[in-house]
This record gives sequence, structure tokens and C-alpha cells, in this order.
Amino acid sequence: MIEIRWHGRGGQGAVTASEMLANAALRDGKYVQAFPAFGPERRGAPVLAFTRIDDKPIEIRWQIAEPDVVVVLDMSLLSVVNVTSGLKSDGIVVLNTAKDSSEVKKIFPNYKVAKADATSIALKNLGAPITNTAMLGALLKAAPVISFETIAKVVGERFDQRNVTSLKETYDSTEVLN
Repeated sequence: MIEIRWHGRGGQGAVTASEMLANAALRDGKYVQAFPAFGPERRGAPVLAFTRIDDKPIEIRWQIAEPDVVVVLDMSLLSVVNVTSGLKSDGIVVLNTAKDSSEVKKIFPNYKVAKADATSIALKNLGAPITNTAMLGALLKAAPVISFETIAKVVGERFDQRNVTSLKETYDSTEVLN
């Protein structure tokens, strides 16, 4: 089983990304769960979403405490949330940032990191800093848990071609650091 924890801010689409990933994995013949953790969130407040993907039925019914992957949609969360809390020692951090690779590795020296400037790509294609579909591309570059073709189809059914373009551009430009 692969467990993914999404860190975003209200309005950035972390919950939607989690659901689209689960939908695509289901279409790829996997068993899935996708769910948010809600409290008194409002637009801009930190939010969590979770995705589980497995080849067999999933019996677990609680939040992901020890993820294999964390996806961070907003770099500013690093100052208010410990995004690597519980991350497995061989875990992956997928980070939306324009920072240089050496700077990113200093932030997460003990983890494999994938970085993408999803904000710039989203602004270019969508005209807004909504990075969820772009970060799905970064996630799949770092951890190919489902087929790219299936996620592109799911994104295209939910949104328009601009989001598929963001997904593909981010996938192509994501840098995976070891």
C-alpha cells in the first residue's frame, strides 16, 4: 500500500487532487481511499487530505500518520506545519517551489525530494495559483503510483484542457533529487 498525505491551504485544491488521484487509481484497477481532515478551515488556512492506494482491499479507516509520500502545495506551510511528521525514512517529499535544488535539499536532507514550480505553471496556464492538478504531475514523476494517461483523462474530465496542460508541464519539469 502507498499512503499519501497532501498539505495545502484552503482553496488550493488539495482535497480535489486527492480525490482525482483516487479516481484514477480506481480506474487503473486499484483499491483506494481519499478523504480530507476538516476542522475550522477557511480559505488560506492549512488543510490536509489523504490518499491510500493498494492492490488489495484497504481495511484501515483513519488518517495517515506514517505516509510514504507528502505533497506540499504551498511552500509557506513549512513555517507552520511539520510536513514530514511521521514520513517514513525512505519517504518522498513532493514540493511546490521555485527554490534552487541545493536549497531544497538543505530543507529536507534526509528524504528524497521532488520539486516543481507548480505555481508558475498554474499562473501561466490557469491565470490563478491553484496548483492541485500541476502537483499531481509532480507526484507521478516522483512516485509513479498510477498511469499518467489515466490521471490526464481524469483531470480532463473534471476540468478543461488548461489543467491537463499544467499536469503535463509540471510532470515534465519536475526535478527528482536524491
